[in-house]
Amino acid sequence: MAPQDITEAALAGLRRELTGDAYTPGDAGYDDARTIFNGMIDRRPAVIAQCETGPDVARAVRFGRDNDLEIAVRGGGHSVAGMAVTDGGIVVDLRRIHTVVVDPQSRAARIGGGATMSHLDRATQPHALATTGGRASTTGVGGFTLGGGSGWLERKWGLACDNLIAVELVTADGDTVHASADENQELFWALHGGGGNFGVATAITLQLHALPAMSMVMLLFRPEAGPEVVRAYRDFIESAPDEVGGACLYITGPPEPFVPEHMVGKLVLAVLVTYAGWEEEARDVSEPMLGLGHEAEVIAELPYAELQCMLDDPPLMRNYWSAEFMAGFPDEAVDAYCSRAADMPVPTGTQHVLFPMGGAVARGPADYPVPWREAPWAVHPFGVWESPDDDERAKQWVRDVRADVEPWSLSATYLNFIGREGQERVVAAYGEDNYKRLAAVKAEYDPENVFRLNHNIKPASPNGA
Repeated sequence: MAPQDITEAALAGLRRELTGDAYTPGDAGYDDARTIFNGMIDRRPAVIAQCETGPDVARAVRFGRDNDLEIAVRGGGHSVAGMAVTDGGIVVDLRRIHTVVVDPQSRAARIGGGATMSHLDRATQPHALATTGGRASTTGVGGFTLGGGSGWLERKWGLACDNLIAVELVTADGDTVHASADENQELFWALHGGGGNFGVATAITLQLHALPAMSMVMLLFRPEAGPEVVRAYRDFIESAPDEVGGACLYITGPPEPFVPEHMVGKLVLAVLVTYAGWEEEARDVSEPMLGLGHEAEVIAELPYAELQCMLDDPPLMRNYWSAEFMAGFPDEAVDAYCSRAADMPVPTGTQHVLFPMGGAVARGPADYPVPWREAPWAVHPFGVWESPDDDERAKQWVRDVRADVEPWSLSATYLNFIGREGQERVVAAYGEDNYKRLAAVKAEYDPENVFRLNHNIKPASPNGA
């Protein structure tokens, strides 16, 4: 349906019934409202419903269906493929639903569907509590968690979805349902990795954990030291306690006081060790990495919410990402990973990342539809740049990284880390048996595939085919 096919009476009714606001093309604020994190995405919805309550969300979903509009759901707006916005359809914008209520006694937080990691982390920090969150403060908690949720604290406390207690969901019919271990159990299972396929999450409840201190060790190396340093980091992580997380990442040297002048604006290898504990303990546990000839360092205690902001990229940059989750990471894989750094677009915000998994991730519930949790390592080429002139170069580099490490990878991958890479990749991410079970849940809650702007799970047909 074209935007002009929505009657003025229908729009007036939507605006009257919403607690929030509805924007259409030409309205003041429309262009700001349609802008998302990835600067490559430029789409023009017919309507943007900025919802303030769960009933607002239900009304917006019904309006979209009544007017035959494609429905996009926006939380943090961090989908690299731009799935949070649609051309000519309606955006159900959750950003005003961002309240976080912390219960220190039960160590749980009820989080509005539009809350970001910054909202969550700054609400829990005064209580010395935290949970596994994304590695950027502007990431939406809802999409992150329902997609699985990988972050700095996962080796200690598991994936974000492993900490999921309950979800409040508006379905394709505009009904509100609750899912937990005791209510709508099959839907609750599906929400542990199945993403936004089953409805709009207006609130989620997450388990929190005591975090009295957080520390980090950041070391910078010349890029040619990569193979030696990455092998050392691999061996270090394999015997490290669960409190240790972090990454190896090739980056452009930032203009920070601790960075030597000859590294600023140039390709460097960074080793980040995150530690759920005190600085002295972080120094001790990181000892194997401290004698490898690094040229700069930062070792400090810092609030977890500040750590979460450390790798934030500026908005409106151009983004293209992918990932391979590794069955193993032998020396040959290390060499393949390091060799591709030489082709990385520099100077840009691009990161060539190697994440350690394991710990509580690997020990988590095997039943959930996140088979990539068994991977000990993840390679995440994270393309970020400014000029459209670099589009093809940056995207090809991401594809080349994938191809280089594919011989050692699992078929499953974390879908929050990738864009549109085809339906086969979606099925493989869950595994065929999980996908069939997810498709059956989809058929129950969204049989017409209303919520399809996502890594889509197609509803199972009535005959089970």
